[in-house]
Formats: sequence, structure tokens, C-alpha cells
Amino acid sequence: MAAVTNRSIGAPAAYYLFEGGAALLNALGFTLMLVLQVQVVGLSPFELVLMGTVLELTLVLFEIPTGVVADVYSRRRSVLIGAAVIGVSLLVQGLWPIFWPTLLAQALWGIGYTFISGAVQAWITDEVGEQAVQPVFTRGVQVALGATIVGTLLAGLLGQFDLRLPMVFAGVGYLLLAALLFVVMPETAFQPAPRADRQNWRHLTQTLRISIGLARRRPLIRGFAWVGLFVGLSSEAVDRLWTARLLESFALPPLAGTQGTALWFSLFALVGTVVSLVASLIANRLAARRLKQLHPGGLLAALVVLQVVGVIGFALVGSVLVALVCLWLRDAARALAEPVQAAWLNRSIESRARATTLSLIGQVDALGQVAGGPPLGALATRTSVPVGLVASAVVLAPAAVILARLGRDAASEEPVTTAEG
Repeated sequence: MAAVTNRSIGAPAAYYLFEGGAALLNALGFTLMLVLQVQVVGLSPFELVLMGTVLELTLVLFEIPTGVVADVYSRRRSVLIGAAVIGVSLLVQGLWPIFWPTLLAQALWGIGYTFISGAVQAWITDEVGEQAVQPVFTRGVQVALGATIVGTLLAGLLGQFDLRLPMVFAGVGYLLLAALLFVVMPETAFQPAPRADRQNWRHLTQTLRISIGLARRRPLIRGFAWVGLFVGLSSEAVDRLWTARLLESFALPPLAGTQGTALWFSLFALVGTVVSLVASLIANRLAARRLKQLHPGGLLAALVVLQVVGVIGFALVGSVLVALVCLWLRDAARALAEPVQAAWLNRSIESRARATTLSLIGQVDALGQVAGGPPLGALATRTSVPVGLVASAVVLAPAAVILARLGRDAASEEPVTTAEG
């Protein structure tokens, strides 16, 4: 049985600690990241795009290897490594705000993220059980949203003194979080590969082959891969163009006696997080049964439609307030969909290949971002930012059709077993 720390706390509590801590530190480190890269590092628009491309390529290259490591060795260990590497990446970017260290920091962050991606969800699913994990996922999202509010406020406060400070504090915080999790994070349900298999790549290859086989033969897994592709094709452009849309189309008045954009964008992020948190709490109270249904394809499809409508509205309306409401609608729909989709997918994958399969779907998403971001960005450059945003919403729309169909078809699908691999 996998090792467990002497001072470990319950698995749900450790999961909430990780989700809350990571969300707070992500908000602290990344709320003003683009402002830092433009105003301090002095990156050109092309260099900004290059940063995103390097990040996504890193995710593509490392998602599968790190996911396999989590399945073969330890999900807990994978999460700890990932948190430490992310901490180092934030310190590099904050302490050396010039081009090459910033580029290195993007790659390091991508590597750290892939160690965590899939592993933390697979770990908590093993620890609490497949049938009991949905409420834990939902509560984790709520804890993360609340912590994001705190991190966003801290970023705005520290950014008034020096735009590098939020990065440095977040980097130190991630290292401390990894150290704390090392002490308190249990792992009692995971069975690592035998030592003989750890000394060669045979088990790694077998686990990877199982996951690829599942994606090829199971309609549900294959459908989620297609959804990940369309989400990736669309999301990169939206995530990088929304700031340009606000800055180019609307005049932001002075706030708290300052002319800078740091406070405004911290405020935008804060309000968006509060909206997502409130939406999650209300949905969990009023529609708990719908959120926990076994095959929630229809619900997820509706949430994708809301995202499409939100992006189109954000691109086309002429009022800054209405545009922000549309953007926050999109973000709230994403926040509601995340735990529902995660629970549905985790119920459909056997434990032995769970982290690898989740990483496989994450890699498809990253490939979509690499493939979709530059063309949509070029379209926005040649025409306008609103045109690029509308195009990205259109690209996302097929995901709603796929999810609706999966909801109808999945009820007849038997639980996944490795025998098919």
C-alpha cells in the first residue's frame, strides 16, 4: 500500500487545502502577469504570443509522461513535485523579469502543471471512492473560488508597490504549500507498480496503451477528447484577447486616484470570481440532484451554450458593463461545468489508468490551444478583436452537440475496464 504521512489529515481536507492554496497562489501570481510582461519585461505582441505557445507546447509534451508517472509511482508524489516546480517558475519570472528567464518560467510552469493535472483528481477519487467524489469536487471548486478572491486582492495590493512582488510571493507560497502537503497529504488507496516494473518502461508503456485504447474504443472517452479539442481551439484566443477587447474598445476611468490598469484588472478578476462562486453555491443548493446525475450531458451542453453566448455578447456589445457581465457569464458557466464533467469522466475510468487518461484529454486540449490560438489571433489582427472573439465562440459550439449526444448514449455504456486495453 502507498505510504501515508504520520501527520496526515483526511483526504478531503487535504484536497481542499491544495485546491484553496493553489487557487490563492495562482490568483496572486497570474492576475497581473500580462501587465508585468508588458510593462516590466517589455514584451512585444509577438513575444507575448510566443510565451503562450511555449507554455502550451510544454503541456503537450509533458502531459502524458507525467500522467503515467502518477499512475505508476504515486499521485501524491506527482502533486508535490508539480507544486514545487510551479513555485520555482514563479520565482524565476518575478526575480528575473527579462525575456529569456520569462520564457524559461513559462516552460517550467507547464511542466509543474502537468505533474498536477490528472494526478490530484485521480488521487482524491481513489481516496474517497468514485460514488462519493462529486460533492468533494464541487466543494473544491467553491473553496478555490473563495481563495481566488483573497489572492486577487493580494495581487492588487502588492502590485501597487511593485508588479514583481505578487510573482515572488506566489512562488514562495507554492514552495511552502508543497512542504505542508508533504506532511499532511495522505495516500492510502493507491497501489503503485511493483518495484521490478519501476526499473523499466514496460509498465509505463502498458498504462499508456490502455489509456489510448480507451480513447479509441470507448465512445464516452473519445467524446470527451473531442470536447477537449474544441474547448482548446476556442479558449486560447478568448483568454488572450479579452484584455485587448476592453482596452481597445472602452475608456477605463481613474480608479482610487490611479491611472494604471492594475487595479481595474484586479477588480475585474475579483468580481468575476465572486460571480462564479455565487453561481456555484446557488446551483449546488437549487439543482444538486441535476449536478450529480450519472450522465449529465444535457446539463454540460447547456453550460457550453451559455459560454458561447457570453463570448459573442462580450465581443459585440457597446457597453463596458454589459460586456463584463457577458464575460462573467462565460466564466461562471465554466466554473459550474468543471466539477460535473470531472466527476462524470472519473466515474468512467478505471483507477489504474485514471491519471493517464485524464492527462491524455488534457493534452488534446493543449493541442487545440496550440492549433487554434495563432489562427484566431491572426484573424483578430487582420480584422478586429471582436471578430476573433466571435470566431472562437463559433469554434466552441460543436462541443455542446457532442456533450448532448454523450448524455444520451452514455447510459448504455458499461463501466470501463482495463481488459479492453
